[in-house]
Amino acid sequence: MDLFFTPAHELGRLLRERKIGAVELADAVFDRIDAVEPKVKAYLCLLREEARAQARAVDARIAAGEEVPPLAGIPVAVKDNICMLGVETTCASKILKGFVPPYDATVIERLKKEGVLFTGKTNMDEFAMGSSTENSGFFPTANPWDLERVPGGSSGGSAAAVAAGEAVMALGSDTGGSIRQPAAFCGVVGLKPTYGLVSRYGLVAFASSLDQIGPITRDVRDCALLLNAIAGHDPRDSTSVPYAVPDYTGFLVPDIKGWRIGIPREYVGAGIAPEVRAVLDRTVDLLSGLGATVGEVSLPHTKYALPTYYLIAPAEASSNLARYDGVRYGLRVPAEDVISMYKKTRSAGFGAEVKRRIMLGTYALSAGYYDAYYLKALKVRTLIRHDFDAAFEKFDLLLSPTSPTPAFKMGEKIADPLAMYLSDICTLAVNLAGLPAISVPAGFVGNLPVGVQFIAPPFAEGRLLQAAYALEQEAGVGTRRPPL
Repeated sequence: MDLFFTPAHELGRLLRERKIGAVELADAVFDRIDAVEPKVKAYLCLLREEARAQARAVDARIAAGEEVPPLAGIPVAVKDNICMLGVETTCASKILKGFVPPYDATVIERLKKEGVLFTGKTNMDEFAMGSSTENSGFFPTANPWDLERVPGGSSGGSAAAVAAGEAVMALGSDTGGSIRQPAAFCGVVGLKPTYGLVSRYGLVAFASSLDQIGPITRDVRDCALLLNAIAGHDPRDSTSVPYAVPDYTGFLVPDIKGWRIGIPREYVGAGIAPEVRAVLDRTVDLLSGLGATVGEVSLPHTKYALPTYYLIAPAEASSNLARYDGVRYGLRVPAEDVISMYKKTRSAGFGAEVKRRIMLGTYALSAGYYDAYYLKALKVRTLIRHDFDAAFEKFDLLLSPTSPTPAFKMGEKIADPLAMYLSDICTLAVNLAGLPAISVPAGFVGNLPVGVQFIAPPFAEGRLLQAAYALEQEAGVGTRRPPL
C-alpha cells in the first residue's frame, strides 16, 4: 500500500487500529516528497522535523489508549498565504521574504487541535493573483500529470502536492476559483465554502470580500472531514457567520434521486473545449442515471462577471497591499528618503501581475472614476447574486465545467493576461455571489484530468458534498494516479 496515496479517512482508521504509526506515515510522505519534489516543486518550505514531532505525539496518545480526532496524524500541506506561528509566510512574494508570523491563523489553530501533521507551506501565484502558479515570486510548480503543464492557480502548490502524494490533504484559498480550478487540473477534490463559513483570520488578504479558505483532498469523504475541522464561527473574523456547522460526513450517501440540477447555458457556450464538454455530457448522463433531473437555466448577467471581478478584486487588492512598503514586514530596499524607499521596495518586491492589479485597482478607486467603475461593479455584483437566487428557486444545484480547458502548457498564457483570466470564467461568479462550490474529478482527456463544478445556495455544503460523492462513486475516475 502506498500510504501517501491512501485517503485520510482510511489512514485515520489504520492509525487508530495501530496497523500503522503516525511517524511511519510522516516518513512515507516525506520520502515521497524527496523523490518527486525536484520535478513538481509544490513546496516553498518543508516542516520535516516539526511534522515528526507532531507524529510522535499522536503515536503516544494512541498507545496510551486515548481517543484521538479523525484527522490526528494526517499529513496536511498549507498554502503559503495562511499564517503559521513561527513559520515563514511569504505569499510566494519577494516582498514578504523573511516574514515570520507571531500567531496562527484560526484554521491552523483548529487543525493543531485535531493533531494533524503539517508538511510545509505550498507554492502559489504571488498574493494569490493568478491561475497557473507561474506568477510565484520564486519558481513555477508543475502539474504531476504532465510536468510541462501548469497545476492551475493560485492554489497550484497545494493541489499538486495532494495529486503527487506529497501530502494527504491541503488547505488552499479561493478568491475567484483558486481552489477549484487547480483541483480540476490536478485531478483532486476542491471545495470553496460559503463566504463566512470558514474564518479568514490569519489569511493574508488579496480581496477581502471574495477570499475563502477551503480544503483540497484526494476524495469527497476527506473533503467533508477537513471541512468539519475548519468550519465554524470565529469572533476574530468580522465576516464569520455564527452558523451551526453539521457533521458533513453525514451527507455522504450516493442518493440524488429526484434532485433538480441546472446547467447554466452561459457556462457551456463558446470557449468551452469540446473535450471538456464531452466530460460534462457524460456527467449529465451519470447524474440522470442516478435519478436526478437535469435541465438548462440562464444566469443572464454572467457575461459581466469577468469585468466585474477584475474591478472589485484589484480595487480591494490595491487597498490591502498598500501596507507592504518596507517599513513593517519583509523586504526593505534602502534609499535616500522614505518615499524613495517605498517606491524601490515595492518595485523590487512585487511581481508583474501584482503590479498590474494594483494599478488597475488604484485607477478604479481614484477620484472621478470610483462611481463609473467600482461602484458600478458593486451594483452588477448584486445582479449576479440575484441570478443565482432565481436559479435556486427552480434547481437544487447548478452544474458546470470547472475550467473551460484541461491544464494548459507552461508559458502558453502567461504573456496574455486576458487569456489567463478567462480560465476562471466558470468559477469567479461564485465568489462574487458568496456561494459554495466544489470541483470533483469527472473524467480524463488523454492523461489530463477534467473536473466538473457543483454550485449550491449559501451554507448548502452538505448538498454539494452529497452530489459530489454520488458522482465520485458513479464516475469511478478517482483511482488513477499521475505517472510520476
